[in-house]
Amino acid sequence: MGEAILGATLLLFAFSLVAWLSKPLRRPGVIWEELSVLPGRAGMAAMVLCIALSAAALAPYQPTLALGLAGVALVSLMVLGLLIAWAIMTGPEEARVVTPVFHLSFAGYILLPLSLIPLGYVGFANGVLNVTIIAATGIWLTSARQLLRRTPPAPLRPLLAIHLAPASLFTIVAARLGDPHVALGFGLFALAILTVLVLSSRWLLESGFSPLWGGLTFPLAACASASMLGLGAVGFWIGAVLLLAASALNPWVATRVIKSWAKGQLAVKTNAATA
Repeated sequence: MGEAILGATLLLFAFSLVAWLSKPLRRPGVIWEELSVLPGRAGMAAMVLCIALSAAALAPYQPTLALGLAGVALVSLMVLGLLIAWAIMTGPEEARVVTPVFHLSFAGYILLPLSLIPLGYVGFANGVLNVTIIAATGIWLTSARQLLRRTPPAPLRPLLAIHLAPASLFTIVAARLGDPHVALGFGLFALAILTVLVLSSRWLLESGFSPLWGGLTFPLAACASASMLGLGAVGFWIGAVLLLAASALNPWVATRVIKSWAKGQLAVKTNAATA
């Protein structure tokens, strides 16, 4: 069942990737227009990270292809990070703030060890873990300071859940690298973030459903895996509950977003550039 779902998800991603590529192939300038708005930056970063996740999924079956995809994801994420940094620096001054989406662009490399470790690149994976911990810590601290100074607009609040993703992935990667102490520390940190998110869920989701609810999905799934891998026997049961929650939430959000896309409403709701 798990592999069937994984295969179907890979096909869905391949279809979505081809659909998006049709835009820059018609008009290359659309890429810069996507990067000028927050949802566009989030979507493009998520697209690149899906390539890294595809590599992890294919590693047991097609190691060469998986390594190639990991390389594509690495280079693409580096280029995207530079473009996003340039777009922010040259954009309006009021938009020059750190957002949770920064985790996707500048700490998203943490997904690469999921394929690099089984392929034997343990040293490189360990280096990626150390560098991304530094990047994510800077984003967490800056974001916390900003939250104390001002309240984010209600439509953007679901993106705060992205703060959960790096802590969960650090747990998963550390556990796979055989470092239970680091895994336990970040696993507890992830649960602390999750607890805050759950307690503030009414405030977090005040504006109602939007495509930005996608920011709730992958962090919850990652936290489920992190709990199972990093928190011992108790963590297995916590992870099982979180897995059930993710299994209910994620397909529901994905279905609503896909329906919105099919009706031609998604670009309007996210201010996406069109070809």
